Amino acid sequence: MISSKICLVGAFAVGKTSLIKQFVESIFDEKYHTTIGVKIDKKMVSLEENEVQLIIWDIEGVDIFTDLKPSYLRGADGLLFVIDGTRPQTVEAVDAICQMVDKHIPGSQKLLLINKCDLREEWSLDKNQIDHLDFDKERIFETSAKSGENVERAFRTLAYEILNSKHKSVSKDSK
Repeated sequence: MISSKICLVGAFAVGKTSLIKQFVESIFDEKYHTTIGVKIDKKMVSLEENEVQLIIWDIEGVDIFTDLKPSYLRGADGLLFVIDGTRPQTVEAVDAICQMVDKHIPGSQKLLLINKCDLREEWSLDKNQIDHLDFDKERIFETSAKSGENVERAFRTLAYEILNSKHKSVSKDSK
């Protein structure tokens, strides 16, 4: 069995906790729950012939009162950056977090989740804002914690990329 730490990061109220709840428990709760510090969940996923235990860190949202603590990211194999499609200012938080991640854990696997696609008619994102974040198109998922759209797919894609990167590093080390 392989164990991997993944972190969900972004501004406050973008739906990080709800995405995790949808992925781990297949439920959505309308009530808003503020994460203080970190909440950790686990889920086992099967990828090809491998069992991967995802240790999922739900990290408190970034805002004017709270900065992301780099120590929360220590040991992370992958990150899901979450923005709220209805709040374009949440892109700025992800941009700042991306810079921190590149500095503290370069080479980690990263995906961008544009959450709340069930409210797509209310989205007010500018394509240039998303392009500025410099994620390849195949690393961007439009998700809905409420409907579950693309949630499982995003988590499994990240787990698969982590698994592949670990296999590559083992192959390099054995040469």
